[in-house]
Amino acid sequence: MGISATRCHECGTNLRFSLAALSKKLSGVFGEHEAPVTSALLIANVLMFGVSWMAVATAGGGGGLRILWGLGGETTYRLGASFGPAIFHGHEWWRLVTAMFLHGGLIHIGFNMMALMQFGPALEELYGSARYLFLYVVTGAFGFLVSAWFGNYSIGASGALLGLVGVMLAITSKRGGAYMRELKSRLITSVVILFVLGFSGMGMDNYAHGAGLVSGFALGKLFADRQPMNASERRIAYGLGWLAGLVVIASFVFMILHYRDPLPGRG
Repeated sequence: MGISATRCHECGTNLRFSLAALSKKLSGVFGEHEAPVTSALLIANVLMFGVSWMAVATAGGGGGLRILWGLGGETTYRLGASFGPAIFHGHEWWRLVTAMFLHGGLIHIGFNMMALMQFGPALEELYGSARYLFLYVVTGAFGFLVSAWFGNYSIGASGALLGLVGVMLAITSKRGGAYMRELKSRLITSVVILFVLGFSGMGMDNYAHGAGLVSGFALGKLFADRQPMNASERRIAYGLGWLAGLVVIASFVFMILHYRDPLPGRG
């Protein structure tokens, strides 16, 4: 297309006033050809970890080795941790989203962000940034929904990351070849080890992990494992991506509005 073109010559999409045009402009902020959504998720998680630590430090509890694996309690609750009573009785559904951007310490966020950078860019390239964001948010939120239903207090990106693993397992089940079989075997081994560690009392949320994995596998089976190929598919993809993005923004807005609400049991 020419540099002055206002519409795509293939699908007719308006290149100035459309979801596609706005998505393209925003992706340039995070590197158009370098997994912009993965980069944005990484930045958001790191920023929220910084906010958590500063809140704990302000309250006089951020000293010592607590930053490694001890940022929890009241601070993470106010910042939107997933908690069954608050979600189902207090109707604070935004916690299903905000919780996936919170972590309990440097070790927690370190492992999760390494996994994000390992799986994220390849899946974002395969599905496109919009559908990738939708997959990440939906699987993460569903993981916390199931976890909260079983009464867990939980934070972390691992439910969404297991969602990405589930998507990859779905891909390996649809494609043949030695590489896909080897990848499937490695993924299954990693998942089994993770769940064994979860049952060993290390504080991992197997409910969020399992629900994220299952929902990711289901969506991976449902979605075509390729970029959108025509105007209709692109419109749907951009719609799903913007829906997920707006849900994330709205969830953080609700978290800020309710940040100073009384804690449960304190009236």
